[in-house]
Amino acid sequence: MSSPSRQPSPPPRRPAGEWTLGYVPLTHAAPLLAAQHLGLFARHGLRVRLCREIGWATIREKLLSGELDAAQALAPMPLAMTHGLNSARVDCLTALVLNRHGNTVVLSRRLPVPDAATPGCPQLPERSGEEPYTFAVVYPHSTQSFLLRAWLRQAGLMPDRDYRLVVVPPPQVVSHLKAGHIDGFCVGEPWGSMAARSGAGFIAALSADLAPGHAEKVLLVRRDRAEQRPEEHQQLIRALLDACAWCAHPAHHEEAVSLLASRNGLALPPEVLRPALTGLLNLGAGRSAHRPDVLTFHGPKVNRPTLEDAAWLARQLDLPVDPDLLSRLYRTDLHDAAIAGSSPVPVPDSEPGPEAAVGAGPVTVAHP
Repeated sequence: MSSPSRQPSPPPRRPAGEWTLGYVPLTHAAPLLAAQHLGLFARHGLRVRLCREIGWATIREKLLSGELDAAQALAPMPLAMTHGLNSARVDCLTALVLNRHGNTVVLSRRLPVPDAATPGCPQLPERSGEEPYTFAVVYPHSTQSFLLRAWLRQAGLMPDRDYRLVVVPPPQVVSHLKAGHIDGFCVGEPWGSMAARSGAGFIAALSADLAPGHAEKVLLVRRDRAEQRPEEHQQLIRALLDACAWCAHPAHHEEAVSLLASRNGLALPPEVLRPALTGLLNLGAGRSAHRPDVLTFHGPKVNRPTLEDAAWLARQLDLPVDPDLLSRLYRTDLHDAAIAGSSPVPVPDSEPGPEAAVGAGPVTVAHP
């Protein structure tokens, strides 16, 4: 349900080339951090300030208030925010998929452990006469919610009767699992790896298996900002595409791990950040897997938002599949224009020199 009484604030007046981008502490944020670290925003004529936020509701509210011009966002958020689902409406769009896949379904070690991470039927005992299971997702309108519900349905579990979903920000899911407040969760990396490594839970399924090829995070931009500064928006897309390509290259994985582990990144141990980049997963409970597709940043059909992506997301949200509306939100045309208008920008292979940092804005850690 929308909240018509609230209206989005107009975007603040910023100097030319200046953008404020939000992100949530996930391995999926690597392209934004890499673009800043490598000086790619500056090379494309932009001054970008990155703001680390606790969760997706904060991203939504700061886009609504105009504090953020754009953000790393869940793939369904352009639809959810434009329709005003559980919030005021704010017209947004995306012209870039930042990554596909990257989520894990994690269960508490109190529950039966399967032989391997599999999209097959969950091995969950019935709870007749007991309190239903409690599982966490990161946002009501998220791929995590869609995928977890579908996975539980395979076990014959029905919402409300057999389980309930609660919303927990990604950085807090492992502590809630350890405390016994939840029986499991579906969330982006590295939090599944964190749960497995800590012994609090085990990875039971990968989103790469549950919905192969699904769009996960996108660059979400307020429409008014994109229309006021179309060339800067194109440059933003190009800078992040360069960063996605850099993150995807195996030669850069260790540097990306160090970047994510830093105080200005996620401030987490490298051991829990490395698995999603290398595909060498510790599933917990003495199990492991090699899955190079666990998180995909770049490649054929990875970064281009398509009408098929948008239609799938609309169906999951029980919204009409309106091609005209979807094509206004998931902008294949703007993506293609950014590619067509780009000139090759060399991406550094290693630590940038001082000149690469010129124009790179600070990272702001925001608290709820």
